[in-house]
This record gives sequence, C-alpha cells and structure tokens, in this order.
Amino acid sequence: MRRTPWAFAPLVAAVLWGGLYVVSKWTFAAIPPITLAFIRVSLGAATLLVVVRRYYPDRSFSRRDWYGFGVIAIWLAVSLATQFLGTDLTTAGEGSLITVTTPVFTVLMGVLVLGESVTFRRAAGVLAALVGTAVVVAGRHDPSTLGAGAGVGIAMLVLASVTWAGYTVWGAPLIRRYSALETATYSTALVVPLFALAVPLELHFTDASIGLDAFTLPVLAAIVYLGVAGTAVAWYCWYKGLEYLDAGTVAVFLFAQPVVGAALGAAFLGEPLGTGFLLGGAMMAAGIYVVSTDRVDEGA
Repeated sequence: MRRTPWAFAPLVAAVLWGGLYVVSKWTFAAIPPITLAFIRVSLGAATLLVVVRRYYPDRSFSRRDWYGFGVIAIWLAVSLATQFLGTDLTTAGEGSLITVTTPVFTVLMGVLVLGESVTFRRAAGVLAALVGTAVVVAGRHDPSTLGAGAGVGIAMLVLASVTWAGYTVWGAPLIRRYSALETATYSTALVVPLFALAVPLELHFTDASIGLDAFTLPVLAAIVYLGVAGTAVAWYCWYKGLEYLDAGTVAVFLFAQPVVGAALGAAFLGEPLGTGFLLGGAMMAAGIYVVSTDRVDEGA
C-alpha cells in the first residue's frame, strides 16, 4: 500500500453518507424514490463532467473501456435503485444495520474477483469494526422497530449492499488504468439514461405525481446535498481510495457511516448517544485503524 492522505478519501465519503438515510427518507415525501435517484445522479454526473473536462480534456477510451464503464454503471444503477426503494420501505434501524454488511460483501468479492488476501489482522479488524458499528446502531434505534419494515424492503437493502460491493470491486481495474475521477464520472453519466427510462414507469405504476410545488427550498437543499455532496464528491472520494488501497481496505471505511449518522443526530437533533456510542465507536475506529495499517499488499 502507498501511504498518502488520499488513502483516507473513503472516510470522507462515509462522513458525507452519514446523513444520507435520513435526508433520502425525508425527501421521499415530496419526490418518489426512483425519480429522486434520477435527479440525484443527473446532478452528480453534471458536476463530475464539469470537473473531468477541466483535468482530462483530451482523454479518449477504447470500446473495451466503455464496456467496463457500462458494467459498473449497471452495478451502480441497481445499487442506487434498491437502496432508495429499500429505504422507503424499511425503518431507520433496519437500514443502518443492513448498511454495515456492505464492507463484508466487498471484502469477499475482493478475494473472489481481485484475488486480494485476507490476513488474520485484516479479518480481526473487520470483525471489530462490524461489532462496534452494530453496537452503535443498536443503541441508537429501538430494537422493537426491527422487522417492522416490509420484507421486500429488507431484501432490496441487502441487494443494494451486494451491488455496491460489485461497483467497488469491478471499478478497481478501471481506476488503476485511468483515474478515480474519470471512472466515477463516466460510470455515473451512464447511469443517468437508465434512470431516465425508469422514471416514467415509476410514475405510471405507482400513481405517484410530482409538480413544481414539490421543489421547495428545503427539498432543493436536500437534492443538492444528495447530488453534489452525497454523489459527485462522495463517489469520487470512494474511488480515489482505490487508487492507493485494495477494495477490502477501502470497504472498511464504510463502517463509519452509521457512527457519523449518530453523531450528526446528536449534534443537530439533540439525540442522546450514551455509552454504547462511545464503546461501539471506539471499536469501529480501532477496527478501521487495524485494517488500514495492514501491509498485506506491500511488495506486490
């Protein structure tokens, strides 16, 4: 592994995603899930395209590369669609708990697809971070709400976790051939037409409707957060980590997402944290440190 501050870029992504569940859930009252996902990726892609044309104005890609971008765009589209639909159908506790399975799926895919190694140190770090994050989530949400959401919603969130792992792992070769910025940009751009096709189907089959009056200032602020911070910046930071670290190491930073969400709830909503947050947060941080300092790839 190369030691550089950019290796911690995925932690920035996890911080930006900390409030994603609450913001998405709240915005669904005005904009249905697939339509919101379309708006989100459109804004994210537009933001990334402006930046990528500034830094790589003359870059061209082969047909094979565009095929690669298309593959990870499909992973991304399925992940985002099932994440938003699953979020709409589940409770906050269920969403937070299922989110912490994503790094586990990513580590497994990294081993199976990329041939990455899992040392005892790495396995112990992932386990510590998983348990610590679960402790934080359990202390934040009422256990009686678990199981209250629709079973199909839970299944969708699991699928979202698996497909995000696929987006991470299958994106790694393109990132290392070109850059995190280009890979994040063009995969996001290719997602836009996929959601554009899905929006009319959602509006037709769910009888949902959306008018200009839905775009109030708070809703517009939420859209900017989702599209610019939660998509353009966060997806770039996530992929930026893959320029320096393997997929299994990058994945462990995602354990910070529910912990950041709990901290934001305390800071802005006055929600209590308790000793479970301190204990679980310490375990999560220790697990991330152990995995991020594992030197299994050095000399490779």
